[in-house]
This record gives sequence, C-alpha cells and structure tokens, in this order.
Amino acid sequence: MSENTAGDSGTRGDSSPEPDADGAEGATDGRPVVYDLAPDCTLGDAAVDELYHAEVNGVVDYGVFVDLSDAVSGLVHESNLDDDYAVGDRLIVRLTEVKENGDVAFDDVDPDDYRTETVAHEPTVSRVRGLAPGDEVTVEGEVVQAKQTGGPTIFAVADASGVVSCAAFESAGVRAYPEVEVGDMIHVSGTIESRENALQLEVDSLKRLPDERAAEARERFEAALDERAEPADVDPLVEWEAFEPIHEDLRDLARLIRRTVLAGRPIRVRHHADGDGMCAAIPVQLAVENFVEAVHEDPDASRHLFKRLPSKAPYYEMEDVTRDLNFALEGRARHGQKLPFLLMLDNGSTEEDVPAYENLAHYDIPIAAVDHHHPDPEAVDPLLDAHVNPYLHGEDYRITTGMMCVELARLIDPSLTEELEHVPAVAGLSDRSKAEAMDDYVALAEDAGYDESDLLDIGEALDYAAHWLRYSEGKTLVNDALNVGCDDESRHEELVEFLSERAERDVERQLDAVDDHVDHERLASGAHLYRIDLDEYAHRFTYPAPGKTTGELHDARVKETGDPVITIGYGPDFCVLRSDGVRLDIPNMVTELNEELPEAGVSGGGHLVVGSIKFVKGRRGEVIEALVEKMASAEIDEALSSTIALDD
Repeated sequence: MSENTAGDSGTRGDSSPEPDADGAEGATDGRPVVYDLAPDCTLGDAAVDELYHAEVNGVVDYGVFVDLSDAVSGLVHESNLDDDYAVGDRLIVRLTEVKENGDVAFDDVDPDDYRTETVAHEPTVSRVRGLAPGDEVTVEGEVVQAKQTGGPTIFAVADASGVVSCAAFESAGVRAYPEVEVGDMIHVSGTIESRENALQLEVDSLKRLPDERAAEARERFEAALDERAEPADVDPLVEWEAFEPIHEDLRDLARLIRRTVLAGRPIRVRHHADGDGMCAAIPVQLAVENFVEAVHEDPDASRHLFKRLPSKAPYYEMEDVTRDLNFALEGRARHGQKLPFLLMLDNGSTEEDVPAYENLAHYDIPIAAVDHHHPDPEAVDPLLDAHVNPYLHGEDYRITTGMMCVELARLIDPSLTEELEHVPAVAGLSDRSKAEAMDDYVALAEDAGYDESDLLDIGEALDYAAHWLRYSEGKTLVNDALNVGCDDESRHEELVEFLSERAERDVERQLDAVDDHVDHERLASGAHLYRIDLDEYAHRFTYPAPGKTTGELHDARVKETGDPVITIGYGPDFCVLRSDGVRLDIPNMVTELNEELPEAGVSGGGHLVVGSIKFVKGRRGEVIEALVEKMASAEIDEALSSTIALDD
C-alpha cells in the first residue's frame, strides 16, 4: 500500500440488498448496514464498529482469517466465532480493533435483517504539479492525449495544476486501456519516474470514472481550471482612455488562452507577415510558451503544443487554412492530440476570412481574432469564440495589433513586462500609427534604452525578415531582431543594423526603378492620384513586395505635395491602395465592386484608407477605372493619415 492511498475514507454507494434481505419498500430505515468493500479498498476505507461482508481465507486453531478486500484482512478469534467455517465461506463481521502494528481484529456477527451498501475505494488524489521521482500517486484528471508508440501507450492527463505523461504498457505497440479515450475523466495510479529529463507516471492502473463520479470530477476540474485561468492583474503600459474597453476584451481572451493551455489543447497562431504582425505574435508566443512550461511536466511540451505561422495576405486564405487543418488532423491521428485552438493576429476580422473559418467549423475548432483592420462583425462573430478589435469600441486602426498583443502577453505572463516595453512603439511606428498614445509608447521605449531611430530600424528589419521568411516561422531570427526572447544584445544590434540597411538599399533601388513610370492626375476633389504598373516597372520576386513598394512610393509623394494623396500600385490581378487625407472606405468599395462587376471576382479589403484587392486578370482595366471613379468622389478628410506598411 503506497503512502498516497493510506488513510483514505471510502464512499458509500447505492444500497444493494442481499438476496435474503427484506426488500419491502421503506423497510431499510431501521436495519443495520453491512458494507461490501470493493477489491481495491484499503483499510482507510473501513471503520471500527462497522459491519462488513467477509470471506474466510484461512483456518487456524485460534480462529479464522478473513478478507474484506484484496488489501484488508484480519483475524476473528475463536472466542468471537459463532460457527465453524472453512476456506471460502462468507460471513458478516464487525471490525473491532486496528492495532498499532496494523493487525485487524473482527467479531463474528449474524444480524437478523440488514441492508448492504458497497464501498468504492477513494484514493488520495495527488496534484500533478509538485510530483517527484519515486512518488506513488493517484491522479484524477482528463485525458487530453492518447498516443500509441512502438512500446507503451502514452496518456497525457490534465488536472487543474498541470499535465503529466502516463506510460501504460500492454505489449509492444499495442494500445493499453483501449476503452479510454481523449476527454474521459479518469483515475490513474502508479509511480513517478524520470524519463529524458521529464517526469512520467508509470501506470499500475487506469480507470474511467463511472458517469456520476465522472460528472462530479468534471465539475471540480472545470471550476479549478476557471480559477487558475484567471489572467494577471496588470494595468496597461500607458494610460490611455481609448484602450480601456479593449483591455477588458483582452483580459477575456487571456483567460480563454490560459484555460486552453490548462486543458491540454494545442494552440496555432496565424499572423500577418509584417512588422505589426510580428510585434503582435512574438510576445504572445513567448507568453504562451512560458505558461505551457509552467503547466506541463514535459519540458518539450511547448514545441508540440504551440505553432506560429505568418500569412502573406491580410486575411485567412484557403491555402493557409487547408494547411492548418491538415496539420491539425494529422496531429490528432498520429499523436492523439485534441484539435487546436486557432488564434488570428493582425488578421481575421473581415468577411474575406469567413470561408476559411467555415472550413474549420466542420471540425469544431475554436477561433479567436485580435485585429485592427476594419471588421465585419456580423460575418465573423458567429464563427469566433473571441474577437478583439478597436473598431468594436468606436476606435480605429491607429490602435495597432502589436499594441494590443503586448498587453495580451502581459495578462498571460506578467513577468515579460520589462522585456516588452519597447514593442508597442515598434508596432506603432511600423504601421505609422497616429494614435494619441504614440508619444507615450516612444517615451517608454526610450526609458528602456531604444531611441526612435532604433525603433524604426527594428520595424524595417522585421519587415525585411518577414519578406524572405515567406511562410516560415523564423523564430530565433525574428526574436533576435525584435529583442524579445533574445539572449545576446550585441547580436540583436548587429542583426538589426544588417537587415535594416539591406532593406533601405532595396527600397531605394525599387523607387528608382518605378519613379519615372508613375502616372499622375488631379482628381476633382483636389486629391492627387498616382498610379504605377508594378508588373511592368518594379523589380519582381525581391524586396520590397508590391504592397511595400506602393507604400514607400505613397509616403514619398505625401512628403512632396503636402496635399491629400491616393496611390494605386497594380499588377495583373491585384492592386494595392493607399490614401492620405482621403476617406476611401476600401472594405465598402470591395462590396460595391462585387455588386457592380460580379464577373471580376473582386476580393480583399484592409483598413478604411489602406488595403489590397484581388480580381480576375482580364477585368483589371474595368476594376481600376471603377476604383478611380469611387476615389474621385471620396470625401477629403485631412485628419486621416494612413501611411501603414502593407504587404500583400
């Protein structure tokens, strides 16, 4: 008997009368109870002066030895016997004494009438967190993974304190406990061992809890998860009234993410592949990975349970969702994992995301989005478990996703605060945010040792790295460039200098290539309209991409004129739109174009005044001319400045 199960109290179940008991309704009230111990019950499940069903296992001159269960035995002394017994005989005994040396004494009793109640063994349940090699334990929790290896079956079991791997061996490559599935509430008992620098429970027994007990265990489990999932009590890095309602939404999302980790579900992050998207994703990744390490006994858990991938388009493409879904289904089939929680960052708020979301809905994959693009809440909210966007609170894109996600990361893991103090400023400058809090963010970064030129260089380095990484995570590279999760300050500085200088060189080369081919006209509103055929005149398949090229050209023309400016950069089947001082409402334009030119297959969107559009190649002329007409009638609003770095 292990020390973890000694001294436990039993649970009396429903009465089950013996065949010779009086079964008349209501006759049980005054009858004595005779308890029937389950085979795995220990002495802790019994009590002195109570009656028990017993079986004779030995006869000696001075009495008989009886078993109440596999672990509970004792002597009925001859002086307390009322009859003669042979091995295998059944009788009823009273537990009279438990001696200091552990010996147990019984009396033979013969009640005239009685009722029987079964006793199920209730082991002492140990918390996953704090286990050590050599501990003999019983863990109560949910099976969150069931993976068959060439040797044992590995069950990952979660309680409110953490997740532990449990190895059960039937025979090489054969599924142990095939009746147990992911999502079941169980009791698993065994010994804690150290395996490859991780703790593992070597299983002696594993049992699904009966329905009623499983429901009770589930209720306790869920309540404990809710308590531990509560995010940190931290205030935003800067005082900003506009941010207060958004911060509450971020608290709710942090709670959901922490709970997801506690429940053992993988997390997959998709983010826009630009500076703001990187500033959003990297802090969240670091925070979640830290929390995964705090929950799981396996030090490699974060590698298996968290995946971050960039998206080139400013919405969730079918190409990306198909990859993600295939990855998730393979993970479930090969590794017995739950399907992942999808977190969209700097993406995910628009109607263009809906087809991808609907694809995931076939598999009940939960989705959350943090974005600052102009949203279509009626389209996406029915498909989202959480949606954080400044537009939902009457704000706009000036509150960047990177600003929001730094706070999200701090709510998940507040220990990261000092390491993240410069990141909101990088995000804001990368997206050229004109938010009223930008001065405060830049000042905060300066206090952390970054002047404004440092911040701009970091943003440029991130954009440059994202371009060449394409669909790859580039974890160490982008962490070093952003100086988040970087262990070498000098490497960060050297890397940023190298990448930003290369980016500046390539931008200058691109502008030199296109400058002489820019078409200009003055719209009736007074705004300048600039057009450039990127397919004909820009360097292709290199940095900067069409979106960045259009943005850099646009910024140059804004500085030259000082007037409202619209810039269109187009290729065979796309165009990138930028405006300054003109209220374009690009998402609405896309809707109108689909109504006016349904055969053109227009899709895309973005912010109110910056975005990208795709269309059928043969309809390019019609689409662009229709766009120009809409731009010509757009309202001049010099309060709007949207020089936001965009990558298509």
